[in-house]
Order: sequence, then C-alpha cells, then structure tokens
Amino acid sequence: MGRRGVRGGAGVGLGGCALALAGAAVAPLAWAPQAAVSVRGGFEGHARDLSVLYVDLPLVVLGGALLPLGVWALGLRWVGRPWVVAVAAVAALGLGVWGLTEWWSPRRPPDPGYGPGI
Repeated sequence: MGRRGVRGGAGVGLGGCALALAGAAVAPLAWAPQAAVSVRGGFEGHARDLSVLYVDLPLVVLGGALLPLGVWALGLRWVGRPWVVAVAAVAALGLGVWGLTEWWSPRRPPDPGYGPGI
C-alpha cells in the first residue's frame, strides 16, 4: 500500500507556514482597535490597563498563528488537496478573527466625571 496523503514536498509545508504568518499578522491588527482603549486609558489615563499588551496580545498572536496552521495540518491529513485545505484554513482564520472581535472586549470603567455628583 502507498502512502496516503499529499505529495508536494516543501511547497505544501511552505503553504502552512505562510498561513501561520498571515494569521499571526491579521489577528493582532483586528484586535488592536479594541485594545487601544485599555492602552491609552481614557480620560487622563485613569483606566489604563497595560495587561492587554503582555497577556492578551501574545495569546491573540499565538491563536492567530495556530488556528490556520492546525486547520492546514488536519485538512492535509483528511482531504489531501492543498487548494481545498488553503480555502478552509483562510475561512477558519476569518471566523476566528470575527469570533475574537465579537467575544473579546476590554474592561471599560466609567469616566471619573460621571459619578453621582456632589
């Protein structure tokens, strides 16, 4: 019996790496506008939360890289056609970025000037 799977060598591996790099670049770019509120801090910087840079940002980059790479690897094993798997990996990255922007939102405490008053 022959080996089941894709015959393509280095080109197939480079496709997975390219998708991982694209995911690692696209995910933080989609995440950054929502995180800007936490980095700037709002009015006079009172709500600054820099943990989004050292906790959330690495997780977003890692997830953006691993999601399309995982779909690529599993797809090559099950389907075996690189172009079908590439479309599935790009679709998975798009859904992952959409899910990230819908689910994650930074903590936004009220501005200090909007309290109960004097």
